[in-house]
Amino acid sequence: MKPRLTHEEHITLGLRLAAIRNELLSLSVQLGNAYPRQGPEAVPEKKLEIAYRALDQARSELENALFREHPNVAETNVYYPSQEDREAHRRQ
Repeated sequence: MKPRLTHEEHITLGLRLAAIRNELLSLSVQLGNAYPRQGPEAVPEKKLEIAYRALDQARSELENALFREHPNVAETNVYYPSQEDREAHRRQ
């Protein structure tokens, strides 16, 4: 059996994935505002949308793993941190 992530590793991963998701979403919106929504020029924005939706699914599955592996300390804000949680982690 492979080792699982520690609670702290889940927290770090959750913050990183949330930041990546926000960046992908921001880029998707930027492209959506700059290029047509249909046709070949829409493909990059659609690919970014697929990427951030896949990341959302991965975060959900990782949250499930967190609750299975660390039920006494698991919280929903690990993979879906608030802006305050993100800023507090950056200051550390």
